[in-house]
Amino acid sequence: MSWRQSYRSFYYDGAPEPADPVLVAGKVALLVIDVQNTYLERPDAATLSGAALARYHAWTPFHDRMNGIVVPNIAKLLDRFRARNLDVLFARIACLRTDGRDRSLSQRKPGWNDLLLPKDDHASRIVAALKPLGEEIVVTKTTDSALTGTNLRLVLTNLGITHVVCAGIFTDQCVSSTVRSLADESFDVIVVEDACAAGTQELHDREIEIMNMIYASVMSTDELIGYLP
Repeated sequence: MSWRQSYRSFYYDGAPEPADPVLVAGKVALLVIDVQNTYLERPDAATLSGAALARYHAWTPFHDRMNGIVVPNIAKLLDRFRARNLDVLFARIACLRTDGRDRSLSQRKPGWNDLLLPKDDHASRIVAALKPLGEEIVVTKTTDSALTGTNLRLVLTNLGITHVVCAGIFTDQCVSSTVRSLADESFDVIVVEDACAAGTQELHDREIEIMNMIYASVMSTDELIGYLP
């Protein structure tokens, strides 16, 4: 089944198939969202016990997907965009103050999303396998949406971008928030399904279904590459 029929929600059951995107050189950009060291590095399981060890095992499917599918596919997208001289941009979560006072409320609430990632720390940096090259633009945010807390909208507009290809983590959080913001600003968005991940496969699949067709077109890496100029 192609992207035109896949991941349809209740709202789009029976809707006409979407048209092929027309991607034009100079008007399409790849945006890689939050693939940072803090999310991919793991402690030694042998040093853990109890609830900490249970959480380690609960996160193993995510790490398997990231290392086996998502990071390789993002690397493949980066190679194709760079080879065609198409724009590549990155977004990362990083606060400007070491005490994190500049963070948005969503990144200060107690729990998993309580993030303190000073901009110069190793934990906040983009993973080495996907590191930005040359003049590739990196925006720093303390919000879920890469548009809300940055000048990304202005940058994309100034570059002449009309279509934004989104990849990264987490599908149900920063990816989806960014996709919605881009759609509200009238950018045409494509989400690369096998270049994204959420904490669980169920959360990923559900959010992909929610975003599909209304906020973005959802494709695989190879399907997207087939449309690149």
